[in-house]
Amino acid sequence: MIPPVLPTYARADVAFTRGEGPYLFDEKDRRYLDFGSGIAVSALGHCHPYLVSALQDQAAHLWHTSNLYRIPGQQKLAERLVAQTFADTVFFTNSGAEAMECAIKIARRYHHASGAPERFRLITFQGAFHGRTLATIAAGGSPKYLEGFGPPVEGFDQVPLGDMDAVMQAAGKQTAGILVEPVQGEVGVRVPPPGFLRRLREFCDAKGLLLIFDEVQTGVGRLGRLFAYEETGIAPDIMPIGKGIGGGFPLGACLATERAAKGMTTGSHGSTYGGNPLAMAAGNAVLDIVLEPGFLDGVRRIAGHFQQSLAGLAAEYPGIIEEVRGRGLLLGLKLRIPAAQFITRLRERGFLAVGATDNVVRLLPPLNIEENHIREAMQALAATCASFATEGAEA
Repeated sequence: MIPPVLPTYARADVAFTRGEGPYLFDEKDRRYLDFGSGIAVSALGHCHPYLVSALQDQAAHLWHTSNLYRIPGQQKLAERLVAQTFADTVFFTNSGAEAMECAIKIARRYHHASGAPERFRLITFQGAFHGRTLATIAAGGSPKYLEGFGPPVEGFDQVPLGDMDAVMQAAGKQTAGILVEPVQGEVGVRVPPPGFLRRLREFCDAKGLLLIFDEVQTGVGRLGRLFAYEETGIAPDIMPIGKGIGGGFPLGACLATERAAKGMTTGSHGSTYGGNPLAMAAGNAVLDIVLEPGFLDGVRRIAGHFQQSLAGLAAEYPGIIEEVRGRGLLLGLKLRIPAAQFITRLRERGFLAVGATDNVVRLLPPLNIEENHIREAMQALAATCASFATEGAEA
């Protein structure tokens, strides 16, 4: 018999009832150090007092009106994102996947408005993850996500990440743009080769294509800058974001230049809940904290400390850890033993991490963790490595 909740998740047998900072507490009030952060969503930990206050205040005044009317909080958040980024305009959504859908539509509509409606295809990269809608699973191209859902949505051409020759060969008369993640999170925390993103920008400029950076997982401080593109020396034309921008409240957004968004006129796109007052209160509160002087400096500092600690652990347990991957606080451990078993043992020790393909354990702590949390994390990771090393020695 099918359960009341559609069984599409392989859930761990634990339920959390409350959270505080980087910690979650289960039904028996056992504490867990959460270095999964709801898959990079709870950027400021759980129940941050400032975020709680912002939501409570907004909830007491107004929850929803719809985009038929002006929403002051939406205007405020859009102006702040524009001021802090390359973008000129913002469309608000409920999730990163919806923001990604908006990005695809903006790219196609741009060429339609430019008199070239045949240019609708996007070059994407093998191993990418852009969401779970029909269009975004087609953009990602993973067979396991496409299986059983009929013919893939047309318009996406996958090439190997880092292969500029393949990009140039894939580009044709129907190509509208290039879609890339600054770091591929779901496929095992893969970082593009140095200079690759810059070469994509140059190629797009030369061919009249739009460059889309999917910063749903890398954005809002995750890599130590407000957005990952800032470190590349170039900027995209379109940038969908999500996850961390709401600090745990459902929120996404699609940022674009005026030029890229020229085809998005009245009625060309919409959302019932996107940009609602509650989400805008959360998003503005997150930015209040992340944009505080010194906050992102602190993220880079603690990320460097964490990365050094993980490198030391890998050197101590080369039979367990094959490689430390990632940037900022989007890190991965490529293991020589089953990652799923490693994650289970971590959870048994009161530590939460997230899996990824390629036998990788992702570590995505809140951005405001402190050195004592890193020490606690390293103790759990070291003890788990030791347990597998001991079993290997006994075998």
